[in-house]
Amino acid sequence: MTQPSTPPRRTSGVRKVILIALLLGVAAVFTAIGLLAWTNAKIDRVPAEELTSLVDVDGPRNILIVGTDSRENVTADLGDSFGSFGGSRTDVVMIVHFIPGERAQILSLPRDLKVEIPDNGTNKINAAYVFGGPDLLVQTVINNLEVDINNYVEIDFAGFAALVDAIGGIELEFDRPARDLKSGLEVDAGLQHLDGASALALARSRQYQELTADGWKTVGGNDIARTRRQQRVLLALFDEATSKGNAFNLPSFASKVAEQIRADESLSVPVILELGRAVMGLDSSDIEAMTLPVKIVKEDRSYVVPVEPDASDVLRAFRAGLPFPS
Repeated sequence: MTQPSTPPRRTSGVRKVILIALLLGVAAVFTAIGLLAWTNAKIDRVPAEELTSLVDVDGPRNILIVGTDSRENVTADLGDSFGSFGGSRTDVVMIVHFIPGERAQILSLPRDLKVEIPDNGTNKINAAYVFGGPDLLVQTVINNLEVDINNYVEIDFAGFAALVDAIGGIELEFDRPARDLKSGLEVDAGLQHLDGASALALARSRQYQELTADGWKTVGGNDIARTRRQQRVLLALFDEATSKGNAFNLPSFASKVAEQIRADESLSVPVILELGRAVMGLDSSDIEAMTLPVKIVKEDRSYVVPVEPDASDVLRAFRAGLPFPS
């Protein structure tokens, strides 16, 4: 008697598909780790013995990000608006606070902020870097703001411009035509596409002018307005880097970031992976940006000092990972 035919087994086909998917997944993971390790190797490291003031992470991570005005790597394509002095000072000082899965906070510190620098007396915060490099700056921030700093990242003029160019530029809206004859900024009104040189000119602007019915007028020329412009540039860079249109550019962008920054040794591959996951889960609406509330005072020199109780309220929220007070 003829036996009934056995229906073809589909499980082997399903298993094959699952196996291929698993192999592809494993390959993707190892490729990602390989790229990450390769990228990590490009970072210029500050030796651990030169950055002893960093605090071990115990909760959300705080990263001190410093933009220096070093002219060392400035190239001809960035123009001639940078001067020619040697050495470097901190032109941008900000703390980025990551709350995984929720949001990130950026607290900008005006470079003219009056502080007590350990063993160096009263001065502007950017003087700490000149006197003692990254470690003294970290100490100064911790002592004066009572905010723990877990990691340190530094980038100079040329590096920042290179990052903007690596992502294809950024877009920002301007209410009026704007310029800064010293920094080299010159833009029209409306939505403008800025390349690295233009974005840097905006971030550096200290003599910002807008075209009004009465001609060119200086607006927002103080240190406070300047830090707000820097935050606008950074948020626009973040939006561009995390946009769907730039998904395929992220590996090359990450490589460019690694090439341009100087960072502490504890910013390791696992930490970078952790931060990458945190960042990719956010959009710009999940990022709060605040400049420490300050006012200008004239003493032996011009400083900015905290406005109370506003500054204490902002710092209290920042330490606790709570939304900034409105």
